[in-house]
Amino acid sequence: MTVNMTKGQKISLSKADGGSLTAVRMGLGWQAAPRRGLFGSRTREIDLDASAVLFADKQPVDVVFFRHLTSDDGSVRHTGDNLVGGAGQGGDDESILVDLARVPVHVDQIVFTVNSFTGQTFAEVQNAFCRLVDETNGQELARYTLTGGGPYTAQIMAKVQRGAGGWSMTAIGAPANGRTFQDLIPAIVPEL
Repeated sequence: MTVNMTKGQKISLSKADGGSLTAVRMGLGWQAAPRRGLFGSRTREIDLDASAVLFADKQPVDVVFFRHLTSDDGSVRHTGDNLVGGAGQGGDDESILVDLARVPVHVDQIVFTVNSFTGQTFAEVQNAFCRLVDETNGQELARYTLTGGGPYTAQIMAKVQRGAGGWSMTAIGAPANGRTFQDLIPAIVPEL
Protein backbone atom coordinates (compact mmCIF):
# COMPACT_ATOMS: atom_id res chain seq x y z
CA MET A 1 0.00 0.00 0.00
CA THR A 2 1.37 3.39 -1.01
CA VAL A 3 1.60 6.26 1.46
CA ASN A 4 0.97 9.60 -0.26
CA MET A 5 3.34 11.80 1.66
CA THR A 6 3.04 15.44 2.58
CA LYS A 7 5.91 17.84 3.07
CA GLY A 8 7.79 16.98 6.27
CA GLN A 9 6.06 13.62 6.76
CA LYS A 10 8.27 10.76 7.96
CA ILE A 11 7.58 7.04 7.48
CA SER A 12 9.40 3.94 8.68
CA LEU A 13 10.87 1.67 6.04
CA SER A 14 10.22 -1.47 8.07
CA LYS A 15 8.12 -4.10 6.33
CA ALA A 16 4.66 -5.00 7.60
CA ASP A 17 5.95 -8.43 8.65
CA GLY A 18 8.52 -6.79 10.94
CA GLY A 19 11.47 -7.25 8.61
CA SER A 20 13.53 -4.46 7.14
CA LEU A 21 13.77 -3.31 3.57
CA THR A 22 17.02 -4.29 1.94
CA ALA A 23 16.83 -2.48 -1.40
CA VAL A 24 14.80 0.53 -2.50
CA ARG A 25 14.43 2.56 -5.67
CA MET A 26 13.83 6.28 -5.62
CA GLY A 27 12.01 7.09 -8.83
CA LEU A 28 11.60 10.56 -10.30
CA GLY A 29 9.03 11.43 -12.93
CA TRP A 30 7.98 14.64 -14.64
CA GLN A 31 6.50 16.23 -17.72
CA ALA A 32 7.09 19.59 -19.34
CA ALA A 33 4.07 21.84 -18.85
CA PRO A 34 2.49 23.04 -22.09
CA ARG A 35 3.00 26.72 -22.75
CA ARG A 36 0.67 29.02 -24.60
CA GLY A 37 2.24 30.90 -27.43
CA LEU A 38 1.32 32.99 -30.41
CA PHE A 39 0.72 29.81 -32.41
CA GLY A 40 -1.07 27.77 -29.74
CA SER A 41 0.22 25.35 -27.11
CA ARG A 42 3.73 23.99 -27.32
CA THR A 43 5.89 21.99 -25.00
CA ARG A 44 9.56 22.63 -24.32
CA GLU A 45 11.76 19.73 -23.24
CA ILE A 46 12.87 19.87 -19.61
CA ASP A 47 16.06 18.16 -18.42
CA LEU A 48 15.63 17.35 -14.74
CA ASP A 49 18.34 15.43 -12.95
CA ALA A 50 17.98 13.18 -9.91
CA SER A 51 20.87 12.99 -7.47
CA ALA A 52 21.53 11.18 -4.20
CA VAL A 53 23.94 12.80 -1.76
CA LEU A 54 25.30 10.48 0.93
CA PHE A 55 26.00 12.10 4.30
CA ALA A 56 27.95 10.97 7.34
CA ASP A 57 27.43 13.14 10.42
CA LYS A 58 26.04 16.00 8.27
CA GLN A 59 29.04 15.97 5.92
CA PRO A 60 28.69 14.92 2.25
CA VAL A 61 30.87 11.86 1.64
CA ASP A 62 29.70 10.64 -1.78
CA VAL A 63 27.18 11.46 -4.48
CA VAL A 64 25.38 9.63 -7.26
CA PHE A 65 24.20 11.65 -10.29
CA PHE A 66 24.30 11.55 -14.08
CA ARG A 67 28.09 11.98 -14.22
CA HIS A 68 28.87 9.56 -11.35
CA LEU A 69 26.36 6.75 -11.72
CA THR A 70 27.57 4.52 -8.87
CA SER A 71 28.67 5.39 -5.34
CA ASP A 72 32.28 4.60 -4.51
CA ASP A 73 31.20 1.60 -2.40
CA GLY A 74 28.63 0.38 -4.98
CA SER A 75 25.59 0.60 -2.66
CA VAL A 76 23.83 3.40 -4.59
CA ARG A 77 23.36 3.35 -8.37
CA HIS A 78 21.75 5.79 -10.83
CA THR A 79 20.09 4.06 -13.81
CA GLY A 80 20.92 6.83 -16.29
CA ASP A 81 20.12 10.35 -17.41
CA ASN A 82 16.80 11.26 -19.04
CA LEU A 83 17.10 14.55 -20.93
CA VAL A 84 13.42 15.24 -21.68
CA GLY A 85 11.11 13.75 -19.03
CA GLY A 86 7.97 11.72 -19.40
CA ALA A 87 5.52 11.51 -22.20
CA GLY A 88 2.58 11.10 -19.83
CA GLN A 89 2.88 7.42 -18.94
CA GLY A 90 3.46 8.16 -15.24
CA GLY A 91 6.54 5.98 -14.93
CA ASP A 92 9.94 6.84 -13.55
CA ASP A 93 12.04 8.98 -15.85
CA GLU A 94 15.14 8.60 -13.68
CA SER A 95 15.80 6.10 -10.89
CA ILE A 96 18.33 5.70 -8.15
CA LEU A 97 18.72 2.23 -6.61
CA VAL A 98 19.86 1.95 -2.99
CA ASP A 99 21.04 -1.34 -1.51
CA LEU A 100 20.36 -0.40 2.13
CA ALA A 101 22.17 -3.46 3.44
CA ARG A 102 25.38 -2.37 1.66
CA VAL A 103 25.33 1.33 2.58
CA PRO A 104 28.46 1.86 4.69
CA VAL A 105 27.74 2.09 8.41
CA HIS A 106 29.12 5.64 8.65
CA VAL A 107 26.54 6.92 6.11
CA ASP A 108 23.49 7.95 8.13
CA GLN A 109 21.45 9.92 5.57
CA ILE A 110 20.90 9.89 1.82
CA VAL A 111 19.25 13.02 0.42
CA PHE A 112 17.50 12.89 -2.96
CA THR A 113 17.43 16.05 -5.01
CA VAL A 114 16.19 17.09 -8.41
CA ASN A 115 17.46 20.04 -10.38
CA SER A 116 16.93 21.59 -13.77
CA PHE A 117 20.30 21.31 -15.44
CA THR A 118 19.21 23.62 -18.26
CA GLY A 119 17.81 26.22 -15.86
CA GLN A 120 14.07 25.98 -16.49
CA THR A 121 11.96 26.59 -13.40
CA PHE A 122 9.44 24.24 -11.84
CA ALA A 123 6.72 26.55 -13.17
CA GLU A 124 7.51 24.84 -16.49
CA VAL A 125 7.11 21.32 -15.04
CA GLN A 126 3.96 19.35 -14.34
CA ASN A 127 3.16 15.95 -12.83
CA ALA A 128 6.50 15.81 -11.00
CA PHE A 129 6.90 13.20 -8.27
CA CYS A 130 9.39 11.12 -6.40
CA ARG A 131 8.50 7.70 -5.09
CA LEU A 132 10.11 4.99 -3.03
CA VAL A 133 9.72 1.41 -4.23
CA ASP A 134 10.68 -1.87 -2.51
CA GLU A 135 13.11 -3.06 -5.16
CA THR A 136 12.74 -6.72 -4.09
CA ASN A 137 9.06 -6.93 -5.08
CA GLY A 138 8.28 -3.72 -7.01
CA GLN A 139 5.76 -2.47 -4.42
CA GLU A 140 5.47 1.31 -4.19
CA LEU A 141 5.91 2.32 -0.56
CA ALA A 142 5.65 6.10 -0.65
CA ARG A 143 5.04 8.88 -3.13
CA TYR A 144 5.66 12.59 -2.82
CA THR A 145 4.06 14.76 -5.50
CA LEU A 146 5.66 18.08 -6.28
CA THR A 147 3.05 20.80 -6.27
CA GLY A 148 3.17 24.53 -6.62
CA GLY A 149 5.70 24.94 -9.41
CA GLY A 150 7.35 28.25 -8.76
CA PRO A 151 10.43 30.16 -9.83
CA TYR A 152 12.84 27.54 -8.50
CA THR A 153 15.24 25.39 -10.50
CA ALA A 154 15.68 22.64 -7.92
CA GLN A 155 13.92 20.71 -5.20
CA ILE A 156 15.25 18.81 -2.20
CA MET A 157 12.75 15.99 -2.51
CA ALA A 158 13.28 13.48 0.30
CA LYS A 159 15.80 11.70 2.46
CA VAL A 160 16.28 8.26 3.89
CA GLN A 161 17.99 8.14 7.24
CA ARG A 162 19.38 5.42 9.43
CA GLY A 163 18.23 5.28 13.05
CA ALA A 164 18.18 2.83 15.94
CA GLY A 165 15.01 1.23 14.53
CA GLY A 166 16.29 0.97 10.94
CA TRP A 167 15.80 3.20 7.94
CA SER A 168 13.03 5.82 7.56
CA MET A 169 12.04 8.23 4.81
CA THR A 170 11.13 11.90 5.18
CA ALA A 171 9.48 13.97 2.44
CA ILE A 172 11.27 17.32 2.39
CA GLY A 173 9.87 19.15 -0.63
CA ALA A 174 12.05 22.23 -0.15
CA PRO A 175 12.46 24.48 -3.18
CA ALA A 176 15.97 25.63 -4.02
CA ASN A 177 17.98 27.04 -6.88
CA GLY A 178 20.86 25.38 -8.67
CA ARG A 179 21.78 23.48 -11.80
CA THR A 180 23.66 20.69 -10.00
CA PHE A 181 23.72 18.94 -6.64
CA GLN A 182 26.84 20.98 -5.71
CA ASP A 183 24.77 24.16 -5.93
CA LEU A 184 22.23 22.62 -3.52
CA ILE A 185 24.54 21.60 -0.66
CA PRO A 186 23.95 24.86 1.33
CA ALA A 187 20.18 24.30 1.04
CA ILE A 188 20.43 20.59 1.97
CA VAL A 189 22.40 21.02 5.21
CA PRO A 190 19.50 22.63 7.18
CA GLU A 191 17.30 19.64 6.21
CA LEU A 192 19.63 17.08 7.84
